[in-house]
Amino acid sequence: MALTTALTTTISPLKLSFPTPTPKPITSLHFSTPTPFLIHRTTTRLRPITAVSAEVEKLGNEISSLTLEQAKTLVDYLQDKLGVTAASFAPAAAVAAPAAAEVAVVEEKTEFDVVIEEVPSSARIAAIKAVRALTSLGLKEAKELIEGLPKKFKEAVSKDEADDAKKQLETAGAKVSIV
Repeated sequence: MALTTALTTTISPLKLSFPTPTPKPITSLHFSTPTPFLIHRTTTRLRPITAVSAEVEKLGNEISSLTLEQAKTLVDYLQDKLGVTAASFAPAAAVAAPAAAEVAVVEEKTEFDVVIEEVPSSARIAAIKAVRALTSLGLKEAKELIEGLPKKFKEAVSKDEADDAKKQLETAGAKVSIV
């Protein structure tokens, strides 16, 4: 601390001295160069203006200087004069929507849920054993599953796995459905 001054305080016969730093004058400010991420966020990129005729440029400047109310009036006027609507400019979107609906209908279900509907009281022990064999549930959890029916036993499983689980549970005496 080369540049310090002494602050002197007198307390009774003692004299205390505390060093205080002298502030350095700011000579210049150095900013780190922004990262490409920040450049992207702060830089506005405009498309280059293509060569257009003076008449089109004049018309574009006049349209861009309109207020919103004037622009709406202009749109309404042009729609009436030309006999078009805003919806007529997007025929591809109207055609694409029914095609997407057809695709959804054609797709085959690949994930199934196995639901235990009911278990007769005479088959509860066998059903609990089947549930424990098909899952990693403990005895208490398997018993709670069997007592609170109907419940989803397995969710989002393949068709083969769902059929196998249904077969084992029906063998144990449970009434099972695949959803």
